Amino acid sequence: MPSGGSQNDETLKSELLSLALEAARRAGALLRDGRPDDLAVAATKSSPIDVVTEMDIAAEKLITTYLSEQRPDDGFLGEEGASAKGSSGVRWVIDPLDGTVNYLYGLPTWSVSIAAERDGETLAGVVEIPMRGETFRAVLGGGAFLNDRPVGCRPSPPLDQALVSTGFNYVTTVRAHQAAVAQRLIPQLRDIRRGGSAAVDLCDVAAGRLDGYFERGLFPWDLAAGDLIAREAGALTGGRPGDRPSGELAVAASPGVFEPLRALLEEYGAWHD
Repeated sequence: MPSGGSQNDETLKSELLSLALEAARRAGALLRDGRPDDLAVAATKSSPIDVVTEMDIAAEKLITTYLSEQRPDDGFLGEEGASAKGSSGVRWVIDPLDGTVNYLYGLPTWSVSIAAERDGETLAGVVEIPMRGETFRAVLGGGAFLNDRPVGCRPSPPLDQALVSTGFNYVTTVRAHQAAVAQRLIPQLRDIRRGGSAAVDLCDVAAGRLDGYFERGLFPWDLAAGDLIAREAGALTGGRPGDRPSGELAVAASPGVFEPLRALLEEYGAWHD
């Protein structure tokens, strides 16, 4: 299906969603079925990393090849290096394997995240979670869905009853500050979770499995699809006060939890290392 400038927004969003769903399904199947049975931390030092890197790259190549065949004029931004400006005004933002360490260890919380944006606005997003058998999807203004069921974020509890997820950087000095923020935050909440995939955490906020989520150090491919899905499920998302989610800070939560949580994160300096 070639790209074209005459499509109206709804037709375009529908096409982008359909392509993202198929690309994510194919990549998810490749990662699920192609993971070596003997992939383990006990292997030689370079082997697990090399295999995972190969799987990341293979999944991204599968996604970009498929999307390029369908819409050759679109641009790309991918975690594993896919980068093309394109001429259609549409750019695909791709994380072929979000939760690489979970994947390496054989844990189920990893995902394929694909979003399509135009003029900096995400129009469609898909997060495929193969080991859960779950596909989250959304188009701008169309609500959020888990498989074929509409989803919405939880009714907002008081902050001290909120279950909130976060993630930690792999740079030791950054992790130490993030741990200090978490230590101050834990007494203010019901509890904190650490899932290991930003895209899955954002979708779990959308599905009402978490009251909130925050993280520093994310990239556009970590955020793009999950942020849209969370917003379309009724959650609020942002960064520092007045800002959009970014690498500096990303926050997503049910409406009554969002501002109190963000205020504490601001007070505790969660936006800097």
